Amino acid sequence: MKLKAKAMGSYQTNCYIVTIDGKDIIIDPGMGASSWVLENTSNPIAILNTHGHFDHIWSNQELKDKLKIPIYVPKDDAFMLKNDPFSQGTPPSVADFEITGDAEFELEGIKIKYIWVPGHTPGNSMIIIEDCCFSGDFVFENSIGRVDFPFSNPEDMKKSIKKFLELEYDMKIYSGHGNPTTIKIEQGRVGNWLNVI
Repeated sequence: MKLKAKAMGSYQTNCYIVTIDGKDIIIDPGMGASSWVLENTSNPIAILNTHGHFDHIWSNQELKDKLKIPIYVPKDDAFMLKNDPFSQGTPPSVADFEITGDAEFELEGIKIKYIWVPGHTPGNSMIIIEDCCFSGDFVFENSIGRVDFPFSNPEDMKKSIKKFLELEYDMKIYSGHGNPTTIKIEQGRVGNWLNVI
């Protein structure tokens, strides 16, 4: 697996391109991501969204139209793609596949696993591909996603943190903002956040 990453827009939202067997998967194409994605993909097969916030889905539709590839999004966040709930002027996009809860599926032979961790948003999810976890805005290096936005839910976040603490494997975490970390490192930290949510 090959991985490319670039922080996009004023919120420096990480966009990722995962390449396996010559096939490119685009994760969270945010503001201004289209030109970079187009320059760095040769055989794109899908766009995956960890959640529906504008800085993670801004370039969805432009890339979908240009590359003729489907969009996958957690079902409970699909409305955000269409309705611009934060009035940011986000270009609307329509998901081709809405993922419900924890789910596993294959994209042209590549195994994809969504782990539902609501709280930051109703559908917020981590995406696991091979030995990498793309955590969106659920967990960062030494931090977790905010729960004071519209549609956020602190109680859901607490449950999601407990779910995260129960994961019995380790792998690299590539988050929506900031530097990579690992599951085990953040498991040693995030329990502290339960008391401050």
